[in-house]
Amino acid sequence: MSFGHTALLPVLTGIRSVIYKVTDINVAKQFYQSAVGKPPYFDQPFYVGFDIDGQEVGLDPDVSKFGPGPGGAVAYWKVIDIHAVYERLTNDLGGSPIEEPADVGGGVQVAVVGDPFGNLVGLIQMS
Repeated sequence: MSFGHTALLPVLTGIRSVIYKVTDINVAKQFYQSAVGKPPYFDQPFYVGFDIDGQEVGLDPDVSKFGPGPGGAVAYWKVIDIHAVYERLTNDLGGSPIEEPADVGGGVQVAVVGDPFGNLVGLIQMS
């Protein structure tokens, strides 16, 4: 298998959607609606979608192929005040503290919170 630089066309061009598997769509909707500060633009029993500045956060209750929980990858969402957001998600909204805000260098801070279903929600603040 070769990963040479012969083709310069981008394959991955940015995050557009992050879809979380959930076992209770109503609890998930309440959590994420409070976290993003606005109601979903699409709200059906089979899928709930939030539009955050052109990025989609989706909630999918179909766990027939795989369920919620840590899957080895974390999507990091930009925030303005990582400490305030971390506290709100963990103290006010019932999220689980996974990794407290930490400075990773270059003016970047990251943190990770677990949602009510065990999905990992990354936070990133760039200064």
